[in-house]
Amino acid sequence: MSAEATNPATPGPVTSGVQRKRGRARLDLRRLGRAALLGSGTRDRLPDAIGHVAEAHRGHYPDADLEPLRRAYVLAESSHRGQTRKSGEPYITHPLAVTLILAQLGAEITTLTASLLHDTVEDTDVTLDQVRTEFGDDVCYLVDGVTKLEKVDYGAAAEPETFRKMLVATGNDVRVMSIKLADRLHNMRTLGVMRPEKQARIAKVTRDVLIPLAERLGVQALKTELEDLVFAILHPEECAQVKAMIAANAESAGDPLGDIAGEVRGVLRDAGITAEVLIRPRHSVSVHRVHRKRGDLRASDFGRLLVLVNEDADCYGVLGELHTCFTPVVSEFKDFIAVPKFNLYQSLHTAVTRSDGEVAEVLIRTHQMHQVAEAGVVALHNPYAPPSEEPSDGVDDERVDPTRPGWLSRLLDWQQAAPDPDTFWSTLREDLAQDREIAVFRPDGGTLGLPAGASCVDAAYAQYGEDAHDCIGARVNGRLATLSTVLRDGDTVQLLMGQDLTSGPSREWLDHARTPAARIAIRRWLTTHPAPAAAAPTPSEERPPQQTPAVTPKAEESGAVRPAAANAVVDREGASVRLAGCCTPVPPDDVTAFAVRGGVVTVHRVGCPAVERMKEVGRPEIGVHWGDTAECRVTLIAESFGRAHLLADLTEAIALEGVAIISATVEPPTQQRVRHTYTLQLPDAATLPGLMRAMRAVPGVYDVSRAQHPAAATP
Repeated sequence: MSAEATNPATPGPVTSGVQRKRGRARLDLRRLGRAALLGSGTRDRLPDAIGHVAEAHRGHYPDADLEPLRRAYVLAESSHRGQTRKSGEPYITHPLAVTLILAQLGAEITTLTASLLHDTVEDTDVTLDQVRTEFGDDVCYLVDGVTKLEKVDYGAAAEPETFRKMLVATGNDVRVMSIKLADRLHNMRTLGVMRPEKQARIAKVTRDVLIPLAERLGVQALKTELEDLVFAILHPEECAQVKAMIAANAESAGDPLGDIAGEVRGVLRDAGITAEVLIRPRHSVSVHRVHRKRGDLRASDFGRLLVLVNEDADCYGVLGELHTCFTPVVSEFKDFIAVPKFNLYQSLHTAVTRSDGEVAEVLIRTHQMHQVAEAGVVALHNPYAPPSEEPSDGVDDERVDPTRPGWLSRLLDWQQAAPDPDTFWSTLREDLAQDREIAVFRPDGGTLGLPAGASCVDAAYAQYGEDAHDCIGARVNGRLATLSTVLRDGDTVQLLMGQDLTSGPSREWLDHARTPAARIAIRRWLTTHPAPAAAAPTPSEERPPQQTPAVTPKAEESGAVRPAAANAVVDREGASVRLAGCCTPVPPDDVTAFAVRGGVVTVHRVGCPAVERMKEVGRPEIGVHWGDTAECRVTLIAESFGRAHLLADLTEAIALEGVAIISATVEPPTQQRVRHTYTLQLPDAATLPGLMRAMRAVPGVYDVSRAQHPAAATP
């Protein structure tokens, strides 16, 4: 937010410049106070007190009808008349200042009208019914959304329950939060009249809740000034050091950023690209972050170059010229135009190095992108108006739904499950502290927005809610993955759900859940489903996996490779035929054969790794073909997620196919995954595909494949 944010003489888009704001803001408040004391003016004439608001609004809406604004001011001024702020100024100066902030950001008339009235229902005799009658349902809804709950009714829970109410209202109309953010900004600007302990309390809530919300709504102009104001209150010594560094840099000789900006202008002019090249000073918190990251700062670290162009294509044209005429710092390049941030932000980020070693960070965007980058959802004007009523300003409606961002939908979902105000309040702060969002794609083409570091557990609860209790695994980018797998931006995740399972989430899921929705749902399930006490199994109960009859690999090789009927016919008379245990071929597999010691011929599948090794050592192949289809043995591997009665269900599925189990091995579970190895006697090799499909259909089984045992040393 710029120093002009409360200056009636300089409306227009807000920019950074916190260092000059405070004094000018105080001057403006005195002007607003004097104007408010002059009264509301004649009936049809726009009051002088809102002239600066009207001028700022017309900068964005030249043909705006200001009559609602006039009537709102008349009601607000008369209702607040006689009330003063702690500073001694007329109270009306506060809603006027809040409305000016929003007008400069480009808010439409409904938001401005509600902003003028936002404290009337809370602090005066004006009722919501009166607001609805005078200004309509939309204004009434916005005013109600920002009206605090009474401490007399809610006690210590008043603040968290007020925020809960406000967030729910924001879920239906994001303009509610726009008004609240502007309201908090003006209150933070004038917080100096409060006791130090109250300043600290308000600053902490601003840091933990309001600033993250401003970031998520893309209102960067409000966010940066709020950050600096909070920094000054909570970290006064560090803030003073940063200001001293900024002042010393301003007084130092030389201006490398200015020099580089001039060179960039010349490069773009020669290339025929129309562009505006500005120096964008870093605000205090930004300088502090860079200082902590890099140590001693160069003069060029105190700001960045901002290049504004008219068309999207020009952004890439500017990038090409900069990377051609300067040395790019490749690690600093980011394309937020092709892949916008979740809060509507679009820009190209890069850094270039001059021949003398000076490095300049550069932001490249169109004028429209700049407006959205500064004002976020406020720059969308009225996001609820039909397309014919409001211009889209180039914002891609399919990319982001500004009326219900994904992060807000998730927040509203889990807040309903928060059992008490304290849990809601602490979980809200924890949720908002997650400072980055990733996009995860579903196989059906949908998208899940999740915080950075989220796992498949979080994706399951984001997609299925409490039905995710039945999730048994996932595939990430087509590969099987455990539920603990951390997802990355752009991953595709397919969640595998069980059917009619008696199991549910384990306590270990909490270790992998990052989102409040997942943690709350898991905790509630664990509370209502306590682990049963261990009991001695009855003879009829299924034995645990580690007690399942097992065979050793050596025994399995000797049993599984023996054909039930010499249905493999080799081109060597009198030879004893053996089916190889490494690949367990069955009809109609493509097969080959090799002679081994003792006059035995082993038959392998053509694709078996042992075949290549035999060829490499020069062992000749022997012709082989399948004879009449008859009984045969095969070894299958079933991969599954652990659950109760899985072994019984698999055994039943195999038996229903008319297949006998010769031996079985069940390995101990690893990360909730279980590996079953079965040696099976098939009545006919043609039954194999149907058998494998039946085994895969058992809930919890995600894959069934033919065994590939390590081949023994060549005889």
